[in-house]
Amino acid sequence: MSQATGPLRGLRVIEFAGLGPAPFAAMMLSDMGADVVRIDRKGRGITKPTDITSRGRRVVELDLKTPEDLDTARQLVNAADVLIEGFRPGVMERIGLGPESPSITNRRLIYGRMTGWGQHGPLSAAAGHDINYIALTGALAAIGPRDGAPVPPLNLVGDYGGGALYLVAGILAARIEALQSGQGQVIDCAMCDGVIHMMSLFHSLAAEEQWDDTRRASNLLDGGAHFYRTYECADGRHIAVGALEPQFYALLCEKAGLSAPEFQDQNNRERWPDLQEKAEALFRTRSRSEWCALLEGTDACFAPVLTMEEAPQHRHLAERRNFVEVARVRQSAPAPRFSRTPSSIQSPPPEQASHALDILESWGETVGT
Repeated sequence: MSQATGPLRGLRVIEFAGLGPAPFAAMMLSDMGADVVRIDRKGRGITKPTDITSRGRRVVELDLKTPEDLDTARQLVNAADVLIEGFRPGVMERIGLGPESPSITNRRLIYGRMTGWGQHGPLSAAAGHDINYIALTGALAAIGPRDGAPVPPLNLVGDYGGGALYLVAGILAARIEALQSGQGQVIDCAMCDGVIHMMSLFHSLAAEEQWDDTRRASNLLDGGAHFYRTYECADGRHIAVGALEPQFYALLCEKAGLSAPEFQDQNNRERWPDLQEKAEALFRTRSRSEWCALLEGTDACFAPVLTMEEAPQHRHLAERRNFVEVARVRQSAPAPRFSRTPSSIQSPPPEQASHALDILESWGETVGT
């Protein structure tokens, strides 16, 4: 492990091994300097260098069904500032490590609970994944082609947008409050809650009768507008335009050659399908690289649609060093960026398990108490 440099250096985090948003949140905290220790099952803690979201932490392998290892887990939890767990409601209580357990004496502990449905409600005990959580919120129904089925937006919206990022925000807010009060608290972070919160703009548009919830790809930001969507080029690759503001739209029309008089009526929704067809025909006349040469870097709100393999080679991302190599595995650099206390990747995924007593001693804790 390298020496932490980020703004959260000194923050102690215990992460109970899980999937999806919980390890991603723990990775973010580690990148920002926190000392993250993952508790995993015996024989399960060591991961490959390609398991990027496991970077930057130590791991302790424990059998929580044994009294000795359970007591070790209690000591680690009571020495930590933050706990992250992503189990179904009641699991931590059943093993004796719930936030109300008498053995959890750490009153400053911030207890982050990451689930899909939340800690209570009719579905709280049911299994699910990102696609299920965003389906219930109205987000999934809004994504996809007009005449096809809804399309899962990878697992970015539920797991990472409504889950991990909200958990990190909650942890940081609770940490600020704990520094004032000396008391921790429980964070009930549900992916469906976060996604609904993220949909605030679209509820505003619907309330203003500017969003048709019954027809995909017919609205301003879902591909319905000819000036906010993707287009296929002559070489079969794609570009993305997002010229929402009138001045940016005017520049897009000028530079791209969208010169027909009807293009001047930008916000006439009745014309959008016809204007899309005309724009599609125009953008198919040149290759993606030709459109990049003409539009990239201007205020036409343009970008090429790149693959994951192409993205690191783009001159903007390369100059900003958005991608780095750790243990010969290409991956994202930490984000966001801090001017005085820069984030850093503390280590690759753990190559070997650590001893819990060594971790407690490194935290200045008296072992066995």
